[in-house]
Amino acid sequence: MRTNIVLDDKLVDEAFRYSDNIKTKRQLIETALQEYVTSRKRKDLRDLKGHILFDKEYDYKAMRLKE
Repeated sequence: MRTNIVLDDKLVDEAFRYSDNIKTKRQLIETALQEYVTSRKRKDLRDLKGHILFDKEYDYKAMRLKE
């Protein structure tokens, strides 16, 4: 999809400084969109409260001692 947008030059320059091998604004925008979608897809751990059942004999403290 072809779209014309106005970008904040300072923000674009800062994004380029954080990027490793991105050379074009198109690559920069695509990477930013991919990261945005990925982060939104991640389930918030707080949403899992009450949905995970642990074995009554599960002892996380004992497991730490094994390491």
